[in-house]
Amino acid sequence: MGKSKKIAILVEDLYQVLEVWYPILRLKENGVEAVVIGSGTKDLYASKEGYPVKADVSIEKANPQGFAGVIIPGGWAPDIMRRFPKMVNFVRDINAQGKVVASICHGGWMLVSAGILKNKKATSFFAIKDDLIAAGANYVDEEVVVDGNLITSRKPEDLTAFVVEIIKQLR
Repeated sequence: MGKSKKIAILVEDLYQVLEVWYPILRLKENGVEAVVIGSGTKDLYASKEGYPVKADVSIEKANPQGFAGVIIPGGWAPDIMRRFPKMVNFVRDINAQGKVVASICHGGWMLVSAGILKNKKATSFFAIKDDLIAAGANYVDEEVVVDGNLITSRKPEDLTAFVVEIIKQLR
């Protein structure tokens, strides 16, 4: 993969540690630049366990045009992210450009807020299944679900399959 491939990873406090760090490390290993984008409230965001991740840029300065896709990790972070219209619009814009939109676990909340699930096959952590269905998704319980540019997974145990699909779509 060329150096031009950049993927955004959205973060906020209370993120699921593996769902941020595993993609960062696997993408790097495959020559893809992972750019951590925060809401802009701070520079360092803490996982549910307190493990920090530094934002490379705030959503205020992030241009969807410069990215091949976006990853939305889970934890409780998506419930905070969705309160920032610029973060929601970033996901909506990436999707409108037909680029990779990858969401795992509670990341589905951002897909709901972005309004991009209608008639799409998707999965998530089972606790937010009803939210996805109410937003128009065709919910399936599988480790990774691909519907066009949309890639979704359920939980940390699904990360291997999730990241394999992201890398496949970026090629």
